[in-house]
Order: sequence, then C-alpha cells, then structure tokens
Amino acid sequence: MRIDLHCHSTASDGTDTPAELVRNAARAGLDVVALTDHDTTRGYAEATAALPEGLTLVPGAELSCRTDGVSMHLLAYLFDPEEPALLAERELVRDDRVPRAQAMVAKLAALGVPVTWEQVERIAAGGSVGRPHIASALVELGVVATVSDAFTPEWLADGGRAYVPKHETDPFEAVRLVKNAGGVTVFAHPAAVTRGRTVPEAAIAKLAEAGLDGIEVDHTDHDPAARTRLRDLAGELGLLVTGSSDYHGGRKTVALGANTTDPEVYGEIIRRATGAFPVPGTGGV
Repeated sequence: MRIDLHCHSTASDGTDTPAELVRNAARAGLDVVALTDHDTTRGYAEATAALPEGLTLVPGAELSCRTDGVSMHLLAYLFDPEEPALLAERELVRDDRVPRAQAMVAKLAALGVPVTWEQVERIAAGGSVGRPHIASALVELGVVATVSDAFTPEWLADGGRAYVPKHETDPFEAVRLVKNAGGVTVFAHPAAVTRGRTVPEAAIAKLAEAGLDGIEVDHTDHDPAARTRLRDLAGELGLLVTGSSDYHGGRKTVALGANTTDPEVYGEIIRRATGAFPVPGTGGV
C-alpha cells in the first residue's frame, strides 16, 4: 500500500480542487490519501463525491498552533468535524486569516511591493487564505522566483519584514480538542528548520505525555540526519512515525506520494480514531 497522509486542496492553499486532488492521487498510484487543509474541512464533500474506486480518503486537517513563541502545525485525522469545541476553535483561527493577510499586504505595500488584496483574493480563489497565497502574488510580480523564496526574513518568514502573527491554538489544547473529537494527532514537519524556529525536543516530549500520537518524520523539509533523529525520538517517546508529501499542487514542486506512511502505522491511526472513518472510493463522479 502507498499511503500519503498530508495533502492540501483549494479549500486552503493547494492548487488542486478536492476532486482533482483525489483523482491525481489515484493517478499517482496511491492507495490512501489524507485531505489535511489548513484549519478547515470544507473540501471533504467534494473529495468524497469524486473519490475513485480503489482509493481511500482519510479526512483530516492541519491545525495552526503556537507554543512558547514558535509556530507549529498539528495534523489531525479522523475527528468528528462537527464536534462543537474543535469546530469553534478552527473557525476562530480561520476567521483571523483574512485580517492577518490584509495586514501583510499593507506591510508589503509599505515596503514598495505593489501587491494588492484583490490579487491575493484571486489567487486564494475562495480557499482559506494564508501566506502561500501572498507568496504566489510575490512570484507573479517577479519579486521572488518561487513560493519557497518568499518564506525568508526578507519577506514572509516568522518575524520577517512583512510578517504579521495570527491567532494560533496552543498545541496542548489542540491535542485535547482533537482527542475529545475522537481524532488522532501528528506533529507536522517538526524539524523543518528552513521555515524558521522549531519546537524543542523537550516540548515534543511534553506533547507526547499530553496525548500526541505521532510525528511526521519523512517529509521533504527533513534531511537524512533530521529523519534519523526524529525516528529515534519517536522510539524514545512511543510515538507513531508517519511520512507524507505535504502536497500543494502547482504551488510547490513536491509530488504526491513523495514520502509515504507504513501500512501498520496507518492501521494504528485507524484503530485509535473514534470520531470518523476512512472513506473507500466507489468510482467518483
């Protein structure tokens, strides 16, 4: 089985619609794909309706968190999307995205970059607006060559010249909320140093004590040394090890299935979840 547990659609900051995502996942030879858009589950219905036969969809989300001043992302799988407390927190995070993005556009304008809110809205196309949409605007304007080049201190990285903070959930609270909604939690790309400061291992250990289920080890932003250390850390803390592409369609160069999760780990995620179930494909529409 080929299992990719971290993918994005136009419901947040990917370029594939949810329907295109599942079709492309099937073409890429995947057996299981997780839809993990940022702080939203809006793509579930479309992805489910288009799900090809032979492909299983894992409903999920990537939650925006912050601890001790460090931004981090928490992958949540198979939770009840209507559970009131978790739904309210996701909406709080999502609602703060628009004023935050508008403030970043204003900062860029003050720096002499002619990006407009209308341009960012067009790029977001109704998705949950975020920094990748602003980064794409910078690429369109020729300010940077790639989306990744925009995530530097010069532009959009944490603490960068055009950076503006947003509401982010305390990860310990996020783990509790997801657990109460019957879901499973995995710390996304914990050693992605190119994105800025990372959460120290001591904090990961505390999250494990609080109920964190796993860490995403095999990720394009982790070099071999980081993967080895994270795998060892997972063993020390009794955490599951996952791998995934963090696919964003054409916004990034990573292909579906670039990294995958062991079927036994996937089985354990299903076993632990009580809020929702994987959806088997029946042919799609």
